[in-house]
Amino acid sequence: MARISLSPPRTRLFRGVEWYSRRVYGKVLDPLRALAHNSRVLWSYVRLEQSVAKWNRLDPDLKALAEMTSAAAIGCSWCMDFGYWVNRERGMAPRKVQDVPVWRDSDAYTPLERDVMEYAEAMTATPPTVDDALVARLRDRLGEPALVELTAMVALENLRSRINSSLGLTSQGFKDACEVPGAASGAKGAAVRK
Repeated sequence: MARISLSPPRTRLFRGVEWYSRRVYGKVLDPLRALAHNSRVLWSYVRLEQSVAKWNRLDPDLKALAEMTSAAAIGCSWCMDFGYWVNRERGMAPRKVQDVPVWRDSDAYTPLERDVMEYAEAMTATPPTVDDALVARLRDRLGEPALVELTAMVALENLRSRINSSLGLTSQGFKDACEVPGAASGAKGAAVRK
């Protein structure tokens, strides 16, 4: 249950963000509702997300895996729910999205993807546990511009996940839109596999 009201003041900014969110996602995102209690925070957050959407030096699947790994490490159910839906919608392999919380035990990932996920976990740890050998492998495989973007994406996901978790924001049911309708109860959580 949210620790803050999800009925913020109906400022012009919030009404615009609300309209956009409904148009793009089909519903108003709870993090936007929560942040709308402080218009300056909401405006800064929206501008940040708009800028980040233009970053393009890192492969989108690697970016998604890094974000979801960080969210899983923090335990942000809202971010995992939304990340699952967004990445399924854009065509990411269902098993890769589904196995993020257990990536170390899954055979769904390439060595590069594993390094990206390990980096995301290491950056998310408090204090960070990033080591030189891992960074060297990523720098060699990705190049410095993509490594910088990867680092910034993990840091941004830490911001998102820590805000959402601290404010008590939980799943909004995005993942449910990806599930097999009427799946047997024994297949709970099973995603459609292509």
